Amino acid sequence: MSENSRPSGVPEYGPHQVNPEWPPPPAHAPAAPAHRRQRGPAKLLVAVAIVAAAVGGTTAYGVQELTGGTSAGGTASSAAGTDVVPASLKGTVAGVAKAVSPSIVEIKAASSSGSATGSGVIVTEDGEVVTNNHVVAGASQIQVRTNDGKSYSARVVGTDSSKDLALIKLEDASGLKAATLGDSDGVRVGDQVVAIGSPEGLTGTVTSGIVSALDRDVTVSTDESQGQQQQRGGGWPFEFGGQEFNGDTGGSTTTYKAIQTDASLNPGNSGGALIDMNGAIIGINSAMYAPSGAESSTAGSVGLGFAIPVNTLKADLPDLRAGAGG
Repeated sequence: MSENSRPSGVPEYGPHQVNPEWPPPPAHAPAAPAHRRQRGPAKLLVAVAIVAAAVGGTTAYGVQELTGGTSAGGTASSAAGTDVVPASLKGTVAGVAKAVSPSIVEIKAASSSGSATGSGVIVTEDGEVVTNNHVVAGASQIQVRTNDGKSYSARVVGTDSSKDLALIKLEDASGLKAATLGDSDGVRVGDQVVAIGSPEGLTGTVTSGIVSALDRDVTVSTDESQGQQQQRGGGWPFEFGGQEFNGDTGGSTTTYKAIQTDASLNPGNSGGALIDMNGAIIGINSAMYAPSGAESSTAGSVGLGFAIPVNTLKADLPDLRAGAGG
């Protein structure tokens, strides 16, 4: 979906609430999830996925998060330390981008309430893709575009709202390039990282930075109906510093430990990959902060992004493959 020229008033989709354990920047209020942009000074965490309303091409930002795994028929490698990047480009952003971009996809999920655009990571050659649960929650139709421009229909295999993870399967897919799943337990503060996704619908966008911190608390709603609320432009509820944003998170919430990065993340990055310099996936991008009072048309990355650790994804993959839904 092309979000490059989104009309004014258009909603978007993004990650979940973040509750970092450091004092928030003095001049900034908590940002909206990296999937959804908010209008108003109190909405600062921009969710990393974009939601376009079904009528009139309007868009809304929301929140997002993830899970992952392996399967028979061409599974993703999960060997820590595996070098995916060509020797001639080892240790470079260009090398990581060349090696991993073919394993990152753009996801468009449509429902009766509208549509959402996010990112995903291919984990098997025959088309298993992991993404955030909120990207596909309540979807009646899912379209996936791969890095080479091919489009596929997809169906939801399993979801886990408690980790904001989902597994989808592309129809009639084969010969895809599965990503290498790394070991997030080995990630250190200061490590160089690369992020790849579809911010603002710009498929295959590459940014880079470092790991800024580990084990940051991110709290989000586990109510699946919130996905449709995002598509109507209401935002994905989240909590930060004891306060709620984008509405009431309700009585059902979950908190996970996230990797913090200063790699630029924007709406649409949700479900995409955070990658180490060997080309291994170490996290699924899920949320970001935006400046206080930023409008949906101007809010953007300020270097405070969050990703679900890949080991969380790997541990949850068997249940997702078994058709878990919750």
